[in-house]
Amino acid sequence: VQLQASGGGLVQAGGSLSLSCAASGRTFNAYAAGWFRQAPGKEREFVAAISWSGGTTTYADSVKGRFTISRDKVKNTVYLQMSSLKPEDTAVYYCAAGPRLGAATMWEPSDMNYWGKGTQVTVSS
Repeated sequence: VQLQASGGGLVQAGGSLSLSCAASGRTFNAYAAGWFRQAPGKEREFVAAISWSGGTTTYADSVKGRFTISRDKVKNTVYLQMSSLKPEDTAVYYCAAGPRLGAATMWEPSDMNYWGKGTQVTVSS
């Protein structure tokens, strides 16, 4: 499975951005998927997860109510819709494929099987 994240950019606080993670490989739809982020000088942290079926989602408390993760199995793509962005959301965002036939869980980075290259999100105050 190969993953390619896109959609990052510069936005003012309170604004919105939508990230996409396009996957190659027909088996991607059998994997749970998630988004992580890493700010300068900090460890990579969990942001959101979606089950392999797309039926359940989980979010970090810091983004709950502001971010929405979804997936389109026809397009082999996972999305992260971000709204009410804050300067502390500034980070490189990574998509990842998690456990095969997995549920949506607050994973550690070590739980993930495949990673895409990150996309920078910068929120100005």
